[in-house]
Amino acid sequence: MKKFLLIPVFLLLGIDLFAILTPTVDSVVMSDGRKLAVDIHIPQGMNSGPVILIQTPYNRQLLRITGLPLGIGQGIDTSQYIFVVSDWRGFYGSRNAAYFGSPDNGTDGYSMVEWIASQTWSNGKIGTWGPSALGKIQYQTAAKKPPHLTCICPLVAAPQFEFTEYYPYGVLRTEYIDQLDQLGFGLGPTVISRPIKDLTWQFVENQNNIIDSIEVPAFLIGGWYDHNADLMMKTMGLLKNSTKTQVRDKHKILMGPWVHGGHGTAQVGTQLQGELSYPNAQGVNNAKAVQFFDYYLRGVQNGWELEPVYNLYQMGTNMWNYPKELNLSDTIHLYLKENNLLSEVYSGTGPINETYTYNPSDPSPSIGGTTLRADLDQGPYDQRNEVENRSDVLIFTTGTANHDIEVGGKINAVLYVSSNRTDTDFDLRITDVYPDGRSMLITDIPYRMRYRNGFRAADTSGIVPNQIYRIELEFPVTNIAILKGHKLRLLISSSNYPKYNRNMNNNSVMYPGLSSDSLLNPLIAENTVHFNFDYPSHIALPSIQMNSIRNVFEQRLNIYPVPANDQLYVESKSVYSGYKIWNIKGQLICTGNFEDKTQAINLDGITEGLYILELQGLNSVVRRKFSIEH
Repeated sequence: MKKFLLIPVFLLLGIDLFAILTPTVDSVVMSDGRKLAVDIHIPQGMNSGPVILIQTPYNRQLLRITGLPLGIGQGIDTSQYIFVVSDWRGFYGSRNAAYFGSPDNGTDGYSMVEWIASQTWSNGKIGTWGPSALGKIQYQTAAKKPPHLTCICPLVAAPQFEFTEYYPYGVLRTEYIDQLDQLGFGLGPTVISRPIKDLTWQFVENQNNIIDSIEVPAFLIGGWYDHNADLMMKTMGLLKNSTKTQVRDKHKILMGPWVHGGHGTAQVGTQLQGELSYPNAQGVNNAKAVQFFDYYLRGVQNGWELEPVYNLYQMGTNMWNYPKELNLSDTIHLYLKENNLLSEVYSGTGPINETYTYNPSDPSPSIGGTTLRADLDQGPYDQRNEVENRSDVLIFTTGTANHDIEVGGKINAVLYVSSNRTDTDFDLRITDVYPDGRSMLITDIPYRMRYRNGFRAADTSGIVPNQIYRIELEFPVTNIAILKGHKLRLLISSSNYPKYNRNMNNNSVMYPGLSSDSLLNPLIAENTVHFNFDYPSHIALPSIQMNSIRNVFEQRLNIYPVPANDQLYVESKSVYSGYKIWNIKGQLICTGNFEDKTQAINLDGITEGLYILELQGLNSVVRRKFSIEH
């Protein structure tokens, strides 16, 4: 794979291959006297104007062929902006400027901005634009506070370097580090040699505190199927809370149903994303970015200041939403049950579990999702044929939703698991099941058992074979509505390869020879998920409109109000003979008989707290948690 593959394919879509831009070529002296190569694109007839700076490690000359962003293409003479495109130090035209101890990207960005401001064709209004690595350098440049930088527009990018970005729950993002190495960043050996959170990682993360130094408006553009979605939402929160008061209310974010891009047809702003289509998201990224630049660089009174801070696309309903804040009202807990069900009702008291075989030599494949490597699909893909039809996956599905359920934020999972090996992984995927049976991926997350107590060397240890452990996972952020007639599905396996490193199950060296993937001494594991009253394995859905979607999945039991006061009402489609109420310590509080399918239980005299309602049927016992507040 050539180093230029990722971003150039992003730029090649929809271009005129018979046209080519002919910019002015120059070199810019940096603070150390070394020079960086630049292309300068000036619209015909423009003597002086605002400038958009693009700093790239992917060869500035490719934009001569692919055309300029924001819908300009080869039509530079129709543009209201001058574009300056520079090669990073150490890359392509600026390759010879790199040396050990040379200035960092932010310092070079400062020099580039101020050089532009000194040119006769610049009116001193300078903004920056670019996706991925081209976005990260914008934060680094802005943190250096060049006087003539006016605004920044990073796409699918965040400024932080974090351990969990490369090792979510201790599992190496194999395809991610492979792609970064193919692109010439050379991070693989350094990252792979540090699979625990050591002093090096602490030092790196301590350098992340640059956001409070940003003093210009930032417009962030990202996608729910981008691997940077979590970091982007985190960055937006930091911008709103950490930057100076005169600028913190000027930052905005646009999150669409988009992938990271870089290869294939799905890109930020395209209609097709994976196997789904979002017509009303097409081109919104460019339209909003132009509005942003027009307001700050050209002084156009286009209402940008009235645009919402959060412009978030909700998949499912396929609508743009504009929440003032991101506080969520409640969560829906869906418990794993017999017969491969997900339900708001607990399972029974007996030993209930499901076991599957995980063979590292035949891992469950990565089908879509937040991938980066050029040989993998990005975005929402149907999991039925290549994932769900395998024998190494457990599948739990809700009943059919009887009206829309909005999920906004991070889905959480709590599982009680065991294995016959001393280390293994559990990989979870959440899907939206359509009425026609398609099981479209929403989000996924891995978990390595040796890291269950933390990521430092002192925290890591193998597991005891066949001992049951409680693990808790947090999925990446998403925003989707499970529509009426759809179902929600949880897939549990022990691999998602090659997106994540596959565990050899032997609790030995994970990356021998600094390889991102190895089959050295693999062992086959028998992995088990436990779910009953004692082991309430479940997922928790962050809900935006909890009060309107209670009992959204077809079920046979509903209790209300939650929290209860003096009475708890029980509605059921099944016949129950009696009930018991237990406190959280397992002490029996009261009992009673059922007279009808709808009944009020008197709670007078029971203190506030968390309780469990147990209903006895002819052939079953069901339990539901509830709370009392007087």
